[in-house]
Amino acid sequence: MGRDKTAIVVGGRSLLDIARAALVGAGRTVVVGAGHEVVEDPPGSGPVAAVRAGLVLVSAPVVVLLAADLPWVTAAAVDTLAAAAPAVAVDDEGRDQHLLAAYPTDLLGGAVGGWRMREVTEALTPQRLLLPGEPWRDCDTPADLAAVLGTRR
Repeated sequence: MGRDKTAIVVGGRSLLDIARAALVGAGRTVVVGAGHEVVEDPPGSGPVAAVRAGLVLVSAPVVVLLAADLPWVTAAAVDTLAAAAPAVAVDDEGRDQHLLAAYPTDLLGGAVGGWRMREVTEALTPQRLLLPGEPWRDCDTPADLAAVLGTRR
């Protein structure tokens, strides 16, 4: 979208703050991206590189992958995924949402050799969960953001 999506404000909170609130039960949160705790190598190279970079700091038995552009994500959605790991959220059309998922850390660490998230996560055969409340609805484009801002919940 040409700007740091994590700083976009929806309902009075930044998308990063919304993501952090959804991770309230996490022992540790690792934010990967320019200007954050860890930067993938090379910067901006995509989610697999980001997961690889972030996993270096993870010691928990389960890791939750959570994009920071999900304005409707909740702690309940994250907790459901974490309890069912390996698990991936699916959207209302049945598509896997690879950046709203939970995996045993050791399995995920062994699978991040692929170049696309689909390759990485499908190899882990996650449960596919349709979660209530559209926690998977993301903001990838200005039109997505406009739709979210027009339907504040």
